[in-house]
Amino acid sequence: MSLLDVKDLRVEFPARRGLFVAVDGVTLTVRPGEILGVVGESGAGKSTIGNAVIGLLEPPGRIGAGEIRLEGRRIDDLDEAAKRRIRGRRIGMIFQDPLTSLDPLQTIESQLVETIRLHLGLDGAAARARAVDLLRQVGIPDPELRVKQYPHQFSGGMRQRVVIALALCAEPEVVVADEPTTALDVSIQAQILDLLKALCRDRKVGMIVITHDMGVIAEITDRVAVMYRGRVVEEGPTAKILGDPDHAYTRALIGAVPRPDVRLHRFPYVDYIEGIATKPPAIDLRGHWLGKARDFGAKTDGPLLAVEGLGIRFPMNNAWLERNRRYLDAVKDVSFAIAEGETFGLVGESGSGKSTVARLITGLYRPTAGRVSFNGTDLTAITRDRDLNPFRRQIQMIFQDPFSSLNPRMRVLDIVAEPIRFHRLASGRDEVERIVRDLLDHVGLGAKAAEKFPHEFSGGQRQRICIARALATRPRFLVCDEPTSALDVSIQAQILNLLKDLQEELRLTMLFISHDLPVIRQMCDRVGVMRHGRLLEVAATEDLFERPQHPYTQELLRLMPHFEGLSHDNLDVEAVGGAG
Repeated sequence: MSLLDVKDLRVEFPARRGLFVAVDGVTLTVRPGEILGVVGESGAGKSTIGNAVIGLLEPPGRIGAGEIRLEGRRIDDLDEAAKRRIRGRRIGMIFQDPLTSLDPLQTIESQLVETIRLHLGLDGAAARARAVDLLRQVGIPDPELRVKQYPHQFSGGMRQRVVIALALCAEPEVVVADEPTTALDVSIQAQILDLLKALCRDRKVGMIVITHDMGVIAEITDRVAVMYRGRVVEEGPTAKILGDPDHAYTRALIGAVPRPDVRLHRFPYVDYIEGIATKPPAIDLRGHWLGKARDFGAKTDGPLLAVEGLGIRFPMNNAWLERNRRYLDAVKDVSFAIAEGETFGLVGESGSGKSTVARLITGLYRPTAGRVSFNGTDLTAITRDRDLNPFRRQIQMIFQDPFSSLNPRMRVLDIVAEPIRFHRLASGRDEVERIVRDLLDHVGLGAKAAEKFPHEFSGGQRQRICIARALATRPRFLVCDEPTSALDVSIQAQILNLLKDLQEELRLTMLFISHDLPVIRQMCDRVGVMRHGRLLEVAATEDLFERPQHPYTQELLRLMPHFEGLSHDNLDVEAVGGAG
């Protein structure tokens, strides 16, 4: 007997320009103890199915046809009160965006305890003990202390683990996991996947895993459904879909997955349009607005960016007496240098300090120790904002969380145009709009996206808006903090090829932070490995992957998911590194 049945589901969104059909005729089945994977490009309708199952479609979204049944009982036509009794208790949801799914005004403890007491009826002490144990299960260090903190005090990966704990705290029968490992490093990802597999195996929980990560699909799922433009184009056992797919779109999607065993000059991005597989050429930026000559002043003979003895500490509590205060050393004595035109990667588990280093470099945090030098200038010694503005134009950042870094009240046109106007890089409204629409085209959104607002896009599409905004100042140094964590593999390939084109044509220098080790191997010239705020190892990329020196680096590479899908042998790509 099936646990969850979705039959002929159609989800519609009425709009001024007509009716938008996000999901059309989708039929899915989940049995007890089974994990069903749903893959496809951002905007394909994957998350919309999850929201429909749990009854959280955003207005004016509605189910136009079909039905959803839980253990044979129809649930899509229940009133809101009945849906609330099911939501959380019988169907849990791991949301794609952890920051927006947690209440910023409540501690982690209050959010977990409230859900546990509501659904399980435990008293306060028992609910708190369960909350602490759940945080420990999902890999939060010092759970007794961290449970008292607020969401903004956690890294992106740690917030994702809190959301997973929140979804599991009421022991639901079905779990809808929307990108459950998007912000997680490989060590925590392995731990979470083992936890989810054990949950399904031991408690016979049914699970829908919505993800763009083919490594996760290969590791955890029993069956896979492939979606394209709101429809399921292929479904079957995981081994069959990943190893010998029938549909052209599935083959194109799997062919774009970066492999960890060989470095390629360009990602084998393959698009699928109306039944035809196509491979677009590399973008020629020499005559493009992005490639126009830029005068950044005199160049130094040394590295473009140098970080020396960098450190920052955050207070963990605000005791009145100094001796009773506790501090977290988020970054401790970190030093490295990046040459012009080089891509330097930072890897490590969530909470290791990678994103904090990025914020120190861009000036969002002030260091408590050390210095950051850009083109020979000590940025930490500059105190006036107007003196920093020329460097802010040259140093741009792509943030890890796309939704919280976009103003929800601004159109995409104004979001991307803002840095162009601030730094006076174009004259006249028409020229600014033309540049913005062209940038949106280059990141795969299309010029018409300029008229929309951030909430009208999927998570992956919002990330592309952030990338377009970062490119808008024609930066010399780009800090990429998990730039493709919310992107499906085909759009990821397109964006990473664009970044490679920018680097080759414009001598762009990048700090590339990612938990995705295959992507790091493809993108970076050198890699630094961080743990607990310290830099453990720095090496050339191929040396690090083939001959890691530090035991922690060796463990990260051992835990890296290995996706044995379609071979790249038949794709027209040029390898620049040896097989591992």
